[in-house]
Amino acid sequence: MVDWSLYLEILGNMLILALVAWVVSVIIRNVSIVDSLWSVFFVIAGGTCLFSLEAVSTRGQLLMLLLLVWAARLSIYITVRNWGEGEDYRYQAIRKRNEPGFVFKSLYIVFGLQALLAWIISLPLLPAMASTAPLGVVDFIAVAFWLTGFYFEAVGDYQLSRFLKNPANKGKVMAEGLWKYTRHPNYFGDCCVWWGFYLFAVASGGWWSILSPVLMTVLLLRVSGVALLEKSIGKRRPEYESYRQRTSAFFPLPPKSTG
Repeated sequence: MVDWSLYLEILGNMLILALVAWVVSVIIRNVSIVDSLWSVFFVIAGGTCLFSLEAVSTRGQLLMLLLLVWAARLSIYITVRNWGEGEDYRYQAIRKRNEPGFVFKSLYIVFGLQALLAWIISLPLLPAMASTAPLGVVDFIAVAFWLTGFYFEAVGDYQLSRFLKNPANKGKVMAEGLWKYTRHPNYFGDCCVWWGFYLFAVASGGWWSILSPVLMTVLLLRVSGVALLEKSIGKRRPEYESYRQRTSAFFPLPPKSTG
């Protein structure tokens, strides 16, 4: 039996974090900080479950560990990457479209929206952490999904970071390592991680929480991930069109021959 009051408590805690972050963003005039907090919302969700449930199973403890590792890496990476860079161009465009009054509008169109999306996506954590059933085959499949996703996400980000730090690569396209097989290994990895979290819920009888990984996949492919990035990257990097033609957009595949 799912404790829906606990799920509402998770939303409340996420909104508190969103409100605090919004206040900080007003002070520093930079809403990009929400990107660093995206994964933290899920730690809030997992932590709320961890401290509210009377008992947490081995599955719940494992899930919380994996969640913490994933969230810490992503938040630290984004924070270091954005440090001292000012507000991201995507948020500058949102700010421009929503003036006058963006300072107050950002509370709900940036921070509130992020909290709401994270709340919906966090749904599998509730049945998975509340379940007392022993670990089974599906849980090990879930771990395999998580490991695959974390590898693509972490290694992909590391490879791109090293590539961009080299002045000789300015204006060039990263097409080595994992980026040789998918144009977005980090987004593919994130997708696998969340299907892994969902499988923990399936192992607990929470198959109905499938909206979570489906929504995450749609966001990564059609909204804030692949689709958004590729709208502008071709203009900034002339070689990108050739790279796009030979390299899979999302799922890792051998590069195509361009003759």
